[in-house]
Amino acid sequence: MIFVTVGSQKFQFNRLLEEIDHLVEKKFLSAEEIYAQIGYSTYEPKFYTYKQFIDKDEFIEVMEKSSIIISHGGTGSIINGVKKGKKVIGVPRLKEYGEHVDNHQIEILEQFSKTNMIYVVSDTLEIGNAIEKVKEIEFEKYQSNTKEIIKIFDNFLNTLNTNGS
Repeated sequence: MIFVTVGSQKFQFNRLLEEIDHLVEKKFLSAEEIYAQIGYSTYEPKFYTYKQFIDKDEFIEVMEKSSIIISHGGTGSIINGVKKGKKVIGVPRLKEYGEHVDNHQIEILEQFSKTNMIYVVSDTLEIGNAIEKVKEIEFEKYQSNTKEIIKIFDNFLNTLNTNGS
């Protein structure tokens, strides 16, 4: 299953949804394998199942059933997919299409891409190729560094306590 998510901010991401419809229409993708959360987009898919918004439980359930996640450049969707070991394709919302107020999603996706945790396309017309490529790519696994961060804070606090006494 491929889960397409565009987030819940009050911007459309019609370009992405239209390209997925195009890929289904030309039989590159099967309608049965696509599920989308379309948010505030004004384009309504013709060939695959979608909902405007889904709650957190359904989001997690759909994500778990999916092998590929196609996401806007929102950190929440990307991190959830990566944590679950999914193949994530990131597509930035762009200001020039009225999809966001600026192009910060390009920078966010570049950072994730540098870690080899996701695959990024800059143009929605690249999605078909991206879907084929991610099937072959072995991505880095997500590793929490929470313990390391706590250790750094502990060492810092211990240094303060030692120097302050």
